[in-house]
Amino acid sequence: MLIKTVFAGFGGQGVLSMGLNLAQAAMTEGKNVTYLPSYGAEVRGGTANCTVAISDEEIASPVASAPEFVVAMNKPSVMRFQNQIQSGGVLIINSTLVDAEISRGDVDVVKVPAGEIADKMGSPKSANMVMLGTFIKKSNLVSISTVVEELKNTLKKKEKLIAINEKALMAGYNLVNG
Repeated sequence: MLIKTVFAGFGGQGVLSMGLNLAQAAMTEGKNVTYLPSYGAEVRGGTANCTVAISDEEIASPVASAPEFVVAMNKPSVMRFQNQIQSGGVLIINSTLVDAEISRGDVDVVKVPAGEIADKMGSPKSANMVMLGTFIKKSNLVSISTVVEELKNTLKKKEKLIAINEKALMAGYNLVNG
């Protein structure tokens, strides 16, 4: 099994954090992983994306020309990556910021009001964790408990952020049925 995922959005939306949390959780579970970040020179506000490949076997290339999953935080990311997803793949979009209709009928489109959910929790910056939670549920690549533990490790120096990020992660996870 080799599954490649692209996380994409504006710099500052936590796109690279989503990918890194997934990669760390997969490594903890003993899987082979590659993590390939990409961001523009302007970083915050510019475009950012990362590719995470997870496999039971050695990974030959971290590049995802036809990923199984795309998690898009904004409209430019949807427009850029929607045609790259494999037929039968999953496109998870932040419907708070993306109102575009997806022209492909051969992919599963999951619309997540991540921004609205994060706002209601009082933490607009945790929209990325809502999206990651939904991705974890849809992909079933790693367990949610491993992701939560890795999140705690990542944020150990920022303890006040652990609870809200865990809450956001679980909100996204519980939003979707399998």
